Amino acid sequence: MSPVIQPPNGTRDLYPIEAARRRFITEAWRRVSINHGFEEIDGPTFEHLELYTVKSGEGIVSELFSFRREGGEKDFALRPEFTPTLARMYAAKAKSLSSPTKWFTAGPFFRAERPQRGRLREFLQWNCDVVGAALPEKPTPLDVAAANTRADSEIISCCIDLLREMGLTAQDVTVRVSNRLLIADILEEIDIPRNRHDIALAALDRSAKLNEQEMAEFCRKQGLPATFVSRFNEFRKKYEDLPAVRGTTGQMLDRTRGIGSVLALYNMLTENGYQEWIEPDYSVVRGLAYYTGMVFEVIVDGERAVAGGGRYDNLIEMFGGPPTPAVGFGMGDVVLSLVLQDKGLMPTDAELLEIAGMRPDVFVISNGTPEADARLGGVVAELRRGGKAKAGDGVDTGRMPVPRDGVGGGLHVRRSYKATKKIGKLLQEAGDVRARFAVILESGTEATIKNLQTGEQDQSRTAIDQLAMELRKRLAVVR
Repeated sequence: MSPVIQPPNGTRDLYPIEAARRRFITEAWRRVSINHGFEEIDGPTFEHLELYTVKSGEGIVSELFSFRREGGEKDFALRPEFTPTLARMYAAKAKSLSSPTKWFTAGPFFRAERPQRGRLREFLQWNCDVVGAALPEKPTPLDVAAANTRADSEIISCCIDLLREMGLTAQDVTVRVSNRLLIADILEEIDIPRNRHDIALAALDRSAKLNEQEMAEFCRKQGLPATFVSRFNEFRKKYEDLPAVRGTTGQMLDRTRGIGSVLALYNMLTENGYQEWIEPDYSVVRGLAYYTGMVFEVIVDGERAVAGGGRYDNLIEMFGGPPTPAVGFGMGDVVLSLVLQDKGLMPTDAELLEIAGMRPDVFVISNGTPEADARLGGVVAELRRGGKAKAGDGVDTGRMPVPRDGVGGGLHVRRSYKATKKIGKLLQEAGDVRARFAVILESGTEATIKNLQTGEQDQSRTAIDQLAMELRKRLAVVR
């Protein structure tokens, strides 16, 4: 016997129930995106390697799955995130796109890192982005800041509404909001020169992963004071008590900088009913260098990050487009799925199969006579096509659509592939797959219908050419 080949480390085999579980999440992503006015896009799952090195340097290559085909001259990489692809796509058609443009995508991404619980090498990620802004012909800095605040609020609101739809509450989840502009102000207060801000941000991003001694050593190696992180934390605390200074926002604070920008966003989220989800936390800096303003992370139970994002106003220009404000976030399916399961919010297996449309409408059985056996395949095919609708059926007799919740279109039909002719065993199989109705072919022209949910079976027979119409009527009642 040949050895069993295992899947690559950090990947998943998705059997039907796992696939239904993932579908439950991706359908929610799509539904919430559309409800918030985002349009769906997608791009290639691999890009030219330079798409990632142009913004992050050659050091990022070790974090990617990169390759060059045999005999080729160009290097490629499986996409680790979507923002560079989005920036490339927007830059290519910037002149013809509306402003703002609201896009979303949900697809596979890849990262060459050590797999662990909640972190895989291949995963699905949901991304929502607002690119561009609706501005007057001669916008003032305040106009730009106000448009950015609206877009930041839209992005955070969309993310929270997905969490709320999944059954999570503000007691489960904290949206920790920060701002690179304010962080820059704090860094200047503690005498970190601007040409050292990138290094300082990298140190802050790493601070949660290192103990005090390791952090001090890291800072020394980067040319920062050993006490840098502790001094930063001391200064940031005075900015995090938003309610204490909230009444002073209005027109008194410059919304184009630091604390004014933060408070304008906080006020807008409060007005829109999201206050209880939000917590200011200026230790959140996000590791990616392209962030320019608001950044946030969604933390579950005080420790697990389920989403994150921020403002990146310089990236479109970096890829050949015009100067364009942009903000977005990403959410992976791995941590979200674990959180929903841990909290008992993931539907049961039976519910998942129903949500995914995997529950059969009808299971067709032959009573074992040659005439019924001969019609089995044809009846299954006809029901899947929707039957032969006739005028007066209440069904459009033209090209019928294929809805899952109406009275027209084809049905989800299954049959047995077992050799048994025993109707009892075949009905048991129909029950095992949770079919709603069973159709028992009694001859070449007639059948009986059994409601598998109530156990009731018709005493009279239905003509086979009337089955589709009759089943659609009954399904319209039970769905």
